Amino acid sequence: MASFCSSMSRNLIIGFSLLVLVLMGSANASLSKDYYYSSCPQLFETVKCMVESAISKETRMGASLLRLFFHDCFVNGCDGSILLDDTSSITGEKNARPNQNSARGFEVIDQIKLAVEQVCPGVVSCADILAVTARDSVEILGGPSWDVKLGRRDARTASQSAANNGIPAPTSSLNQLISRYNALGLSAKDLVALSGGHTIGQARCTTFRGHIYNDTNIDTSFARTRQSGCPKPSGSGDNNLAPLDLATPTSFDNHYFKNLVDIKGLLHSDQELFNGGSTDSIVHEYSMNPNAFFSDFVDAMIKMGDISPLTGSNGEIRKNCRSVN
Repeated sequence: MASFCSSMSRNLIIGFSLLVLVLMGSANASLSKDYYYSSCPQLFETVKCMVESAISKETRMGASLLRLFFHDCFVNGCDGSILLDDTSSITGEKNARPNQNSARGFEVIDQIKLAVEQVCPGVVSCADILAVTARDSVEILGGPSWDVKLGRRDARTASQSAANNGIPAPTSSLNQLISRYNALGLSAKDLVALSGGHTIGQARCTTFRGHIYNDTNIDTSFARTRQSGCPKPSGSGDNNLAPLDLATPTSFDNHYFKNLVDIKGLLHSDQELFNGGSTDSIVHEYSMNPNAFFSDFVDAMIKMGDISPLTGSNGEIRKNCRSVN
């Protein structure tokens, strides 16, 4: 794996780097799947082999990397701000409520950035690495693939308050979820499709305790199963994990929606999607038709990736994803 990721010819790098400097001066302020076609032709193979390696070591990492892209895009756009560490001048997003003791995979992104820098120094943004890594994680775990639009640049700042307010809470109602997604230019169908990302990964007890003990729209046997690993008292077992999809927790498929139809959603916000409301029909369709889910998920991921990117001369290309240049 190391040789595959690091044995790219350095004879082309100087030429490519000079080319990208020319392109930067007249950068098109729109995203394109061919953005790095000339400046970093080995980007995709470099990223994918690193993601494959990370997932082979820990399958859960695929879900964690996908989630990083979600949590980045929902806070002031897809600009890599979630990756910034706190400094004396920046209070980052890593310790915001939705991310603290929850968001993970930062070390993997560091490794991917290092590998990309070896083949294309100073060319590819951390924001774009997040986008490609999310796509690769989905595909490696059995989900669809798609052409990722690229050309984002990295933010020079972050906002913990925006992360606290912008990322939907697991206690959200359907109306709250739809409202937040609509504010970002995403539809109710996008909401349901993107929520299907919960077909992989795990959640902490503190995020679903209220649902399994207090809500009535939950299968009683399923609730008891989850209660066995998530004590009722707050502060007891808060970080105990449970799979978001009990049936196939490491495969990207449509079982998440089958779970919702069976009233076995782990999070309150999950089950809100199938609870007698306006999105019931979409959930039901996806539970019966995995191809429809995959197609709509791809469309929604591309739309989400278009949220407020920094392009042209805005932002920067970070050398280290954890800090501004």
